[in-house]
Amino acid sequence: MFYELASSSWGNEEYQAIQRVIASDRLTMGENVREFERRFADKFSMQHAVMVSSGSSANLVGVAALFHKQDSPLQRGDEVIVPAISWATTYTPLQQYGLKLRFVDVDINTLNIDVSQLEKALTPKTRMVVAVSVLGNPACLDVIREFCDCHQLYLFEDNCESMGATLNQQKCGTFGDINTFSLFYSHHISTIEGGLILTNNEELYHLALSLRAHGWVRDLPEDTKLCNRSEDTFAEAYRFILPGYNARPLEISGAVGLEQLKKLDTMLGVRRRNAAYFQQCFKDDTRFIIQKENGESAWFSFTMIVHPESTLSREKVFEMLRKADIGFRMITGGNFLRHDVIQYFDYATVGEIINANIAHDRGFFVGNHPHDIRPQIDRLQAALSHCTGSGVGN
Repeated sequence: MFYELASSSWGNEEYQAIQRVIASDRLTMGENVREFERRFADKFSMQHAVMVSSGSSANLVGVAALFHKQDSPLQRGDEVIVPAISWATTYTPLQQYGLKLRFVDVDINTLNIDVSQLEKALTPKTRMVVAVSVLGNPACLDVIREFCDCHQLYLFEDNCESMGATLNQQKCGTFGDINTFSLFYSHHISTIEGGLILTNNEELYHLALSLRAHGWVRDLPEDTKLCNRSEDTFAEAYRFILPGYNARPLEISGAVGLEQLKKLDTMLGVRRRNAAYFQQCFKDDTRFIIQKENGESAWFSFTMIVHPESTLSREKVFEMLRKADIGFRMITGGNFLRHDVIQYFDYATVGEIINANIAHDRGFFVGNHPHDIRPQIDRLQAALSHCTGSGVGN
């Protein structure tokens, strides 16, 4: 395909790292994973990082950790405020742990949660807000953090699509009590599959270490406060204290992550140059709403919404994109309330969900890449120039 949704960011360094791990004959989680965790935490100026098998696993383990805190743990029946647009596994761990979701609409320009609705979403049972920075674009994390602090709520920051984004010079993925990242193929750095949890809370860090590996104590520091160590080293090696999972990453993933992390800033620079060119091409095309940058986006992709007042048909747009050999897809997961799986959730909506439905029915995105894609953006613009339909005000 001439203009793909995603492409590999690997070079010889990643393949050599894999070969070193294979030659070492230590393929399960080991020192490469631990070193990657240390360097990732340092990169984001956070105290603790826990690598897991995917961004979805990071969300699951992160939610689980909040249920096992000694003081003020989450409990089944508690309520959590969530945006209407995100990926499925932003929401499913909340359902699996018995939380009630209160869905808030998004801002049509940024595609992130409409923070003007937070007070309206608050009830006496609210315990947490999930903030998602959609497709690289920072949510109003400063406002959400202040709201959570004011009402003594947990802030869970799902930053799986937005590694490297910043708001007021603070990196996204550092505002929350728990912060999660994805390392999937199409993301800002890739370890094939993989995810990370960042936190400054030592108890949550120890809980995540245990929960990612069966709920045992083996990976915990000696001074952990989660349990009292016995002198029976045999029993301690197979002692389970939490209902955990196997969400461990591979040692190969840790080794690749170390190489990818070195390239992150350079790749972000390329993505931002591509984004500047995309914005230049489409800023005056009133047929489309393109994502308005809040802070400094990491530009996962380029979203386009056929303006509700335009006579342009999205199906006509899709037809032209197919003819031009350009890949496209739904904006993240669209409006989650529109998916069949919602029947399994305990949820409520806050006010009318309007903008998430517009994005669901009239939106799409095309890919951004860590290499120059100006020729691809030129073809996109040329293809869309052949779509008949008026702009707003025409």
